[in-house]
Amino acid sequence: MTRTSISAIEPYVTKDGCEIRELMHPAKHGNRAQSFAEARVAPGRKTLLHRHAATEEIYHITGGRGVMTPGREVFEVGAGDTVCIAPGTPHCIENSGAEPLVILCACSPAYSHEDTELL
Repeated sequence: MTRTSISAIEPYVTKDGCEIRELMHPAKHGNRAQSFAEARVAPGRKTLLHRHAATEEIYHITGGRGVMTPGREVFEVGAGDTVCIAPGTPHCIENSGAEPLVILCACSPAYSHEDTELL
């Protein structure tokens, strides 16, 4: 079993411009096939449009409001909403509120910069 604490994890900025804390990642924590992270998008900010060739992502919004753009769809998201993004799907998310947009992100296989293509 592996356990982490968010207070001990330093954030970094992903290739798409999102602040992220890797809560569990094979490269750091010894789990095998997926990663789990908390991402934050500041008010008025938007991640860069990007896609992942291999990775399926699940976003679960835990705070704030935003506009999700997966492929050609555009829709609002807020706390309690969950979105699955299939591999190869161009996507971005914009914070449309006044507080940070907070997202739990599950990735399988695990997130990597190498699997992130900016569009």
